[in-house]
Amino acid sequence: MFELDVNLPERLRPLAWLIGRWEGAGVLGYPTIESMHYGQEIRCWHDGRAFLQWEARAWILDSENGERVRPASIETGFWRPGEDGREVELLLAHPTGILEMYYGQMEPAKITLRTDSVMRSPHAKEYNAATRLYGLVEGDLMYTMDMAAAGEPMTPHLSAQLKRVG
Repeated sequence: MFELDVNLPERLRPLAWLIGRWEGAGVLGYPTIESMHYGQEIRCWHDGRAFLQWEARAWILDSENGERVRPASIETGFWRPGEDGREVELLLAHPTGILEMYYGQMEPAKITLRTDSVMRSPHAKEYNAATRLYGLVEGDLMYTMDMAAAGEPMTPHLSAQLKRVG
C-alpha cells in the first residue's frame, strides 16, 4: 500500500503515486525495428523541493527465458507540476544525444503527455516527437509511448506494466 509522504510539497501531491521503485516488463516495436520484450526499472523520488526526480533503465529480454540480453535505454529527468494541479512537465535527457520536454495533463492516477520540444545532438538518430500515457491501474504502473522517428509518423513504440518494489 502506498502511503503519502507528509513532507511532500502540496504541489507534488497529484504525482505522489509515481514515487517509489518500479520493476516490470513490456513489449517494444516500431516499423524500423523488430518487436521484442524488455525489462525495466524506474525510480522516482523527491528531495523536498517542488519537483520529482526520475530515472528509468531498460534492457532487452530473451524471448524464451526472460533473461537480460543487453541494455536498451536509460533516461533521467524531472517531473515539474504546474501550480493549478492539472498541468505537468516532464524533462528527460538520454545518453543517445536526445533531450525531450513533455507537457501534459494530470488526472487522479493518470498522466497524458506530448513532446513540446525535442533537441538532438548532431550525431543523434532522427527523433521528432512522442506521446506518453502513464496510469496507476490496480496498484501497477502502466504506460505506453508512441513516437515519430526515422521517417515514420506517430506510431506505437512501447508499453509496459511495472510493480512497485521495496
